Amino acid sequence: MRKRVVITGMGVISPVGTGLKQFWSSLTGGVSGIGPVTRFDPTDYRTKIAGEVKDFEASEYLDKKEARRTDRFTHFAVAATGMAIEDAALDLKTLNRDRVGVILGSGIGGIETLETQARILASKGPGKVSPFFVPMMIANMGAGQVAISFGLKGPNITSVSACASSSNAIGDAFKMLQWGHADVMITGGTEAPVTPLAMAGFCSMKAMSSRNDKPEKASRPFDAGRDGFVVGEGASILVMETLENAQARGARVYAEITGYGSSCDAYHITAPDPEGCGAAICMTAALADAGIKPHDVDYINAHATSTPPGDRAEVIAIKKVFGQHAYKMAVSSTKSMTGHLLGAAGGLEAAVCILSINSGMIPPTINYEQPEPECDLDFVPNQVRKREVKVAMTNSFGFGGHNATLIFKEK
Repeated sequence: MRKRVVITGMGVISPVGTGLKQFWSSLTGGVSGIGPVTRFDPTDYRTKIAGEVKDFEASEYLDKKEARRTDRFTHFAVAATGMAIEDAALDLKTLNRDRVGVILGSGIGGIETLETQARILASKGPGKVSPFFVPMMIANMGAGQVAISFGLKGPNITSVSACASSSNAIGDAFKMLQWGHADVMITGGTEAPVTPLAMAGFCSMKAMSSRNDKPEKASRPFDAGRDGFVVGEGASILVMETLENAQARGARVYAEITGYGSSCDAYHITAPDPEGCGAAICMTAALADAGIKPHDVDYINAHATSTPPGDRAEVIAIKKVFGQHAYKMAVSSTKSMTGHLLGAAGGLEAAVCILSINSGMIPPTINYEQPEPECDLDFVPNQVRKREVKVAMTNSFGFGGHNATLIFKEK
């Protein structure tokens, strides 16, 4: 018997706000978190904008010494986990922490540390490279430091599948709980890619928007004038637990997770399959895992990053899976406001689905001004929509052809 799994807590650090209240208020208000890059001088860059986290001080969430010895992506992970644990009212003193695990996703990990230490090596020599360089940089340290900070001794894994990382992490945590390998899982994603080298690489690919004069208009999924994604940073952490564990401690339940699908395009290292075949396989697998039909889904939070081929391929895939019901669902992309958090995107968008179920509100796709003939679904353009959401799906697709789909339903 597979156990039922529910979400009892969430913590969010994002370009549109820190904490659930500010995050959700911004999204439902159609507020963009995109602005000029301030973390380094972007003068010589093709793209000079990003979705940065504002007013974040690591020392408010970590010991000052630990903050100096950990990368920004780890700071986000620990801080968002603290928020999620508080939101879930988890009592770590009475909890059996041998049965609490952590699975986080991060596509890039400590790239800021990597860049900093590479500059030190080049300018000062190997003797000046920090002894904390490797543990600060490696992508698993987000999950590792979360476990260390909160004393969580259950399964501890890091998922690295590019922009599908945190959706894979949540899906794998879901399965661990279903099959009884843990009672509680801390899961989601964290990413801090607004750095000189990371942005230079994406600029060289010409993958990002160059709409620098109007940053708030740059991320425009499904719009005919879209010209690339906008990179973002932050973290989103969920507390997931078996229903029986949640009931035993009298926990408030946000929603239930019921379906997880994973697949690969097996097509190209960066480009999506233009026919959306891998994405369709993934969504179909998630529906089967949840034991529901396509017409049961009310809302899809699309991966839709604002790239011409990516958005188009996802629409094609949705039509393959949902048929005529594709035109009856709401399909929005909150990346229009947050930008693309890469490996943390799926965790952030899982939180969006859960909050939509709880609030009866679907956040819009802002900057949707000019329809493209092939992208002809209901994208909830520009204004929040009040609508009952009983079942929500979120898609995440990453470089390498990685695909992950999650399904949540009302409690």
